[in-house]
Amino acid sequence: MPDTAIKTESAVRERYAKAALGAQQTLCCSVPYDRRDLEAIPAEVIERDYGCGDPSRYLRPGETVLDLGSGTGKICFIAAQVVGLEGRVIGVDMTDEMLAVARKAAPAVAKRIGYANVEFRKGRIQDLALDIEAFDRRLAARPIKDANSYLEAEGLIADLRRDAPLIASDSIDVVVSNCVLNLVDASAKRQLFEEILRVLKNGGRAVISDIVSDEEVPEAMRQDPALWSGCISGVFTEHGFLNAFEEAGFCGIRMLDYGATPWQTVNGIEFRSITVEASKGKQGPCFDRNQAVIYKGPFKEVVDDDGHRMERGKRYAMCAKTFGLFSRAPYRDHFILIEPATPVPPSEAPVWDYARSPLRDPRESKGGRAAADADRPAADMELAAACCAPPTCCG
Repeated sequence: MPDTAIKTESAVRERYAKAALGAQQTLCCSVPYDRRDLEAIPAEVIERDYGCGDPSRYLRPGETVLDLGSGTGKICFIAAQVVGLEGRVIGVDMTDEMLAVARKAAPAVAKRIGYANVEFRKGRIQDLALDIEAFDRRLAARPIKDANSYLEAEGLIADLRRDAPLIASDSIDVVVSNCVLNLVDASAKRQLFEEILRVLKNGGRAVISDIVSDEEVPEAMRQDPALWSGCISGVFTEHGFLNAFEEAGFCGIRMLDYGATPWQTVNGIEFRSITVEASKGKQGPCFDRNQAVIYKGPFKEVVDDDGHRMERGKRYAMCAKTFGLFSRAPYRDHFILIEPATPVPPSEAPVWDYARSPLRDPRESKGGRAAADADRPAADMELAAACCAPPTCCG
């Protein structure tokens, strides 16, 4: 880990350890929560919670939820009530003092709501594979005394990540976080987004509330540990935040909430809260099951994250993977989904032909592709080069 990252993480841990012992108003925005959700939560948790949004508003019953940087547990305890008895909530935090408050409150919340579906684990949100408490237990038995034992500890970390990860791959329906991602050092932010993607199930989503800036934060401010731990120096710009999800391989990225009034203005730069949703699901191979979509509007043309360019009202061929994506939120309200008259079973679907036309002739859906291609103009077939090239379609 770079020296700057160590200093940043230490500053964050120290400040939030103090914040667990007594409320610090400067660490949070004013967020309106449903009073009914707060009735079951001890006052100690509410008073020492620090956030800038409410991602729990976008959860559904029965989901498995992971809260990154769960702190004293308020969002976890609200989420527990939303997902219900059939759901599950896991909070991850690296600060012992925060975890102590959350774990102490958990039995009281469970008693008040009638079930226990929340647990708290110690870990770094940019390294969700490493169970820090499990590592501590192993080190207690085999402490680091010399270079050899240090190398053994490195091997132990690799073993724990592989054999007993803190959060398993493809195990979470929704990852939430409330004003925490900005606290991670810049050198680890890409890994952070990749870890979020790793733990989500296919079709799962991230719902993240965080502070963003309307301008780039100058380097002098980024080097100030106090500003970093205060949710200032480590923020993304508005565009940079959404772009980080795109670069990690998410799709369906959209703003759910945008703070009209800045939380703070520092050196002329506005810092405000936004909530972003992003989904996992475009990974994997493409197969052709004769499906098509029509973009309904209102825009004349749209381009999705994989480069599919679609004009309003035209019928576009889509691989089964992308068709499945468009059949779910947030896409489904914008498209007409067309299944072929004769369904193509997944086991019989051919690999997607990247040289085909981006359009789907209606006759393909009604009677087979050969009939449609037989009299298609050659110029139309050449349109294929403009859409669905392998590097962009199969992320």
